[in-house]
Amino acid sequence: MSKSIKASDVKKILLVCEAGIGSSLMSVNSLKKKFRKAGITDVTIEHSATTTLPSDTPFIVCHKQLMDSARDKAPDAVIVGFDLFFNDPIFDEITQAFLDGAEIIGTEKKKK
Repeated sequence: MSKSIKASDVKKILLVCEAGIGSSLMSVNSLKKKFRKAGITDVTIEHSATTTLPSDTPFIVCHKQLMDSARDKAPDAVIVGFDLFFNDPIFDEITQAFLDGAEIIGTEKKKK
């Protein structure tokens, strides 16, 4: 069963990649732009490498290939995975969840 979190309970979104400098930074800027356009100003959006991910992080967005690594570092986090670093529909879904005050449901764990 997937974990979930109320958007209103999220104060920080961490976009995670392997090194924490390239693809996640571009995705951070894209999500920040969507949040600004939607008027969402009370959420911090940052990027991080999986290796430096704090274990108590409550909400993570990362490429689906990194979900297992993110779960290993932050096992209690709600993790939402995406396929495309730019214009992935999940970024619009996350933005809408914050606008609606909806529940955000994490992406199912990959089958091994």
